[in-house]
Amino acid sequence: MLDKSKIKLIRSLEQKKYRDLHQIFIAEGDKTAREMLASSLTVECLLAKTTWIRQIPDKLLAKAKEIIEINDKELSQVSFLKTPNQAVVLAQIPQYSFDITEIACSLSLYLDNVQDPGNLGTIIRLSDWFGIRHVLCGKGCADPYSPKTVQSTMGAIIRVKTYQTDESFFRKMKNHNPVFPIFGTFLNGENLYTASSLSSRSVIVIGNESKGISNELTQYISRRLMIPQYPPAGIPTSESLNVATAAGIVCAEFRRKDRGEKN
Repeated sequence: MLDKSKIKLIRSLEQKKYRDLHQIFIAEGDKTAREMLASSLTVECLLAKTTWIRQIPDKLLAKAKEIIEINDKELSQVSFLKTPNQAVVLAQIPQYSFDITEIACSLSLYLDNVQDPGNLGTIIRLSDWFGIRHVLCGKGCADPYSPKTVQSTMGAIIRVKTYQTDESFFRKMKNHNPVFPIFGTFLNGENLYTASSLSSRSVIVIGNESKGISNELTQYISRRLMIPQYPPAGIPTSESLNVATAAGIVCAEFRRKDRGEKN
């Protein structure tokens, strides 16, 4: 039964302090709910329409500690979407152990003050697409488990590990053996498409939506990369790219070169 206390709990999860307090986040939608039930995450509660629940195998439903059947009106009361979509899942926020060696052996992203939840969610989603399993959220970043961020990941939050960290991460990586490159995206630097040795054992730093990478972190960047513009002669262009778009272009080029594909 959906009572007032449950509705109050769910609505409170829009705020980070309550997500931190209860260590729970909310995910919505048919596809995401199915993936959550099939994942290793702990599902505290499934709230869904009866017709949706009947379509789900018992094996998946058994993953939920609690199942509440709700109608359209009740769904609208607990949903953060403009158009609620059949199912809502409350899951425990995963606690990932920070393994510096594991991160050093793979391609990872470090996000510096990426403040928009939609941008953060999109970056997590494209990380999933490119097989990047570690996204480090530095100082000033949006919360990976806010409803807007989770919705923007389209289920990728299940597979991509996110960590809250700060500048100390780079000091640890600086002392790591073997030393590996830390790339940063700038409006000036090496042409991304002609740069050599874009290693799959690297960290790519993505900066703030308007200010780019902060001065505090610039000192740790070993190689500066730039996405070139290719407009026809005489045609003006935008001054910069959306941060999530830029991240997708950079990640695609790293993966392409890692596979040895030619220009």
